[in-house]
This record gives sequence, C-alpha cells and structure tokens, in this order.
Amino acid sequence: MIGNLKPLEILLIIAVIVLLFGAKKLPEMARSLGKSARILKSEAKAMKKDGEPEDAAPAADKAQQPVAPRTIQAAPGDVTSSRPVSEPNRTTQG
Repeated sequence: MIGNLKPLEILLIIAVIVLLFGAKKLPEMARSLGKSARILKSEAKAMKKDGEPEDAAPAADKAQQPVAPRTIQAAPGDVTSSRPVSEPNRTTQG
C-alpha cells in the first residue's frame, strides 16, 4: 500500500503531520523515537545474552584484564569533553 503512494500524496501526508504536531514538536518526537529504538535494541541484546550459557573461561579472562580508567562525559556522544576520573586510593586513607 505504501509503495502505491504518489509523490503528491506523500507531500500531502507530510503537510498534515506538520500542521497537526507543529514544526517544533517533530524533532523532539524523532529524538524520543530514536531513544526508544536504542533501548529496545539493547534490551533485545540483553535478553539474547541471558539465554546463552555462561562459560567459566571468559570469567577468568575478565579477572586478569587491567581495569580501564573511568571517564565522565558531558553529554551522550560528546567525546570532546570526556576526561579520566582520578579515584582516591582507599588504602592510603584512614
């Protein structure tokens, strides 16, 4: 059905959507739709991962790997303002 739409009909549908929701609301709606899609995708991956059996070997490999420094980001996707976080050494505090 969607493949049978002519360009004029598509423009008419887009014009009705813009009139109903307004030009200011459309970017917000697109952002929230994108966030919802990312959340759904990550949850689907987590569910798929939960179904797989866990091996003891990968857990041992993770224990031996060095821990990367934690970073703080100002905003999602903003890598220019990322910086490492220095955490206090708990053995020297007392």
